[in-house]
Amino acid sequence: MISIDPKNIEVPKLHRYLLGAVGPRPIAFASTIDEEGVPNLAPFSFFNAFSANPPILVFSPARSGRTNTTKDTYNNVKKLPEVVINVVNYELVHQMSLASSPYPSNTDEFIKSGLTPVNSDLVKPYRIKESPVQFECKVNEVIELGDQGGAGNLIICEVLKIHIDESILDESGMIDQHKIDLVSRMGGNWYCRADENSMFEIPKPITTCGIGYDQLPSDILKSQVLTANNLGQLAGIELIPNETDVNEYKLIELSELFLSLEEDATQLEVEIHKRAKLLLEKNLLEEAWLTLLSFNN
Repeated sequence: MISIDPKNIEVPKLHRYLLGAVGPRPIAFASTIDEEGVPNLAPFSFFNAFSANPPILVFSPARSGRTNTTKDTYNNVKKLPEVVINVVNYELVHQMSLASSPYPSNTDEFIKSGLTPVNSDLVKPYRIKESPVQFECKVNEVIELGDQGGAGNLIICEVLKIHIDESILDESGMIDQHKIDLVSRMGGNWYCRADENSMFEIPKPITTCGIGYDQLPSDILKSQVLTANNLGQLAGIELIPNETDVNEYKLIELSELFLSLEEDATQLEVEIHKRAKLLLEKNLLEEAWLTLLSFNN
């Protein structure tokens, strides 16, 4: 493993390391307006949500690493502290990329990118009609992190109004992660698409506590098949299955496996752990536990 002191590396290379490691990053497609009323669109992947009460979004248009100039977005919000942050999905990703071109400051990127401006209700900058979610924001504060090329400028935005396309909602009226089809930024020219092929679900341990890594049986901890990540998944169970459930599962689901390898305990354990690993990949946590515990029952 290499170790890098940020002070001893050129900024462009440091920038590439940061973007290659910290990702995928959500994209703030920021709509602002200048003093002459000219709209500006620009995407920024130094972006995230940081508070729900009040609702706060923060993004950072950094100084150019080549010329040390500031972005039009930064210049605009310093004069008119309002912005619309539009969410980027796969349907408009190429238009978003086009809008990131270094056009002159008096260029209307809505026209260049072929996106449709829509009047906002509470702020002057336009919303992007094609975006599935649009946040009308006032800019509470701008924090300059430096005056050299590559320095960020944190634009702290308070959400005043949210517009959501009904087609991306689920039956309960919340945003369906399969329908919104978000894209995010990776390093270099790479993006990531959050579709059914890349998404997976992990129940959040908000109201429950897993047993923890330290409570795993020693034979499971020493597994030559299960990875550390598998063990972490196993450690997330709130209560280990009892002996009765283990025996019942063993009799119904694993009897053939035990019979086929009754003379080879070492191979049987390996096969048990392989089967548990497959169950964990399907997020069948309890079944994986029942399988593993059956070896010593």
